[in-house]
Amino acid sequence: MAAYIAVSALSHEGLVREQNEDSLTIGPWTLCATVTTNPQTMLFPLGPPCVVAVADGLGGHPGGEIASALVARRLAAAGPDLDGEESVREALQSCNQAVYAAAADNPELAAMGTTVAGLVLLPERVVVFNVGDSRVYRIGDTGLRRVSVDDSPPLPPGRRTTAVVTQTLGGSLGLTFVEPHVRSAPLAVGDRYLVCSDGLTDPVPEEELAALLARPAEESERADGRAAFELWKAAIEAGGPDNITLALVRIGA
Repeated sequence: MAAYIAVSALSHEGLVREQNEDSLTIGPWTLCATVTTNPQTMLFPLGPPCVVAVADGLGGHPGGEIASALVARRLAAAGPDLDGEESVREALQSCNQAVYAAAADNPELAAMGTTVAGLVLLPERVVVFNVGDSRVYRIGDTGLRRVSVDDSPPLPPGRRTTAVVTQTLGGSLGLTFVEPHVRSAPLAVGDRYLVCSDGLTDPVPEEELAALLARPAEESERADGRAAFELWKAAIEAGGPDNITLALVRIGA
């Protein structure tokens, strides 16, 4: 039986924010600044490049939802051509320039920006990328392992989170160069990943995420959807202080 990609995802404004400024890319599809009430699951053949990404518009800046949507849509359009690390870097540089160009055309959008994190799934490789503090985790038999790199300053003792990001797509008044974090790894049937905004990881400690993602007795799209819901529920029960967007990715056969 041919291998396939299963993606279970949702995006929600949380309990504090008035609107959702997160956007989501799943293959050719995007969900931009929109709330889903239940996890949505999509299936794709493992073969052509498939992008799964979360973009988190910068709060406190104008146009966060516009910046995240712009990046999500550009990544979806570029997806079929993303065949390795270099093409992913080029796509992210292009996204950065596009955010600045859109802001330059509208003074009301000055300094708009977004973080982004995601995967490009290829037949035998996965390319992991991020700019900012949205995250990618690999879910393995030994637990949860972060494979993205937060663009944040070092945390003082006793602090687990920070609202400060040191690198974003857009986010300042003049065009600023970014150095995306991009790495690749082997990909095989059974591999699982979590891509998410900090609306999940800020309120929910990694140990709790790992417990909720412990390998289920059954591996199916229904189990993935339940796990996505439980992750969202944990963030809501922790106060839902920010927009919550997440995608669970599994390679099945």
